[in-house]
Amino acid sequence: MVRLLVLLALAASLPAQSLRVLSFNVRYPAKEDGPNAWELRKDLLVAAIRAKDPDLVGTQELYAEQGDYIVAKLPEYEWFGLNRRPGVTDEHMGVFFKRARMRLLDAGNFWLSETPDQPGSMSWNVSLPRLVTWGIFEIAGSGRRFHYFNTHFAHRREDEEARKNSARLIARRIAGLPQNETFLMTGDFNAPAGGEVYRILVPGLQDAWERAAQRSGPEGTFHGFSGKPGPARIDWILFRGPLKVREAETVAWNESGRFPSDHFPVFAIFDF
Repeated sequence: MVRLLVLLALAASLPAQSLRVLSFNVRYPAKEDGPNAWELRKDLLVAAIRAKDPDLVGTQELYAEQGDYIVAKLPEYEWFGLNRRPGVTDEHMGVFFKRARMRLLDAGNFWLSETPDQPGSMSWNVSLPRLVTWGIFEIAGSGRRFHYFNTHFAHRREDEEARKNSARLIARRIAGLPQNETFLMTGDFNAPAGGEVYRILVPGLQDAWERAAQRSGPEGTFHGFSGKPGPARIDWILFRGPLKVREAETVAWNESGRFPSDHFPVFAIFDF
């Protein structure tokens, strides 16, 4: 107990660190996307990441070829994740981090199902497996650590109960973490901020958009490559612990009306 109190006191006395976090549904490389096909927008997506210079990026709909391209163009990053269906080239909850800024201490995955430790498992009548990729990070030179989840909830209108069950599963997993542990989560939740799915999670977590000292960009985060935001904020950055949100942004960056994805990425700067 004495050792824990000493460690907490030392952590509190350390100078504040900034942490730049991006959540980005990058849109998988769909053949039907025409002028928005991956090959035609991949450098826009790299430029969008470079423009915000995040320390940590949680992606959704990422395929391995996309992850490998991003780190080839931005070699300061490393990424990890795995296919949601074993043995199938498919979506990853790819997590990117700057090696010079952060150290990855541990990582893993669990599926949003009634058997979360079974790879590729599905429940609640969803059409595709869904998962969480997690990591434990330490900010270089500071001793500050945090636990991180990245996820993508079921997308169909009829999947509302599955989204609620996914949120309940994640809430239970978070409740099982040490109470004093700093926690961050990014994701495309396919549910509106303020709705029932959101309310399952926010009693134990805070919303970076709502807590930010300064925020910018549209509220809606899906735009279907049009640049016109939909009515709902479905991409969130949630957190708990000694974090202050200096800035939050729905990033509507584009190049002459061409967008890097069908979602706007969401960005936050924390003081830690």
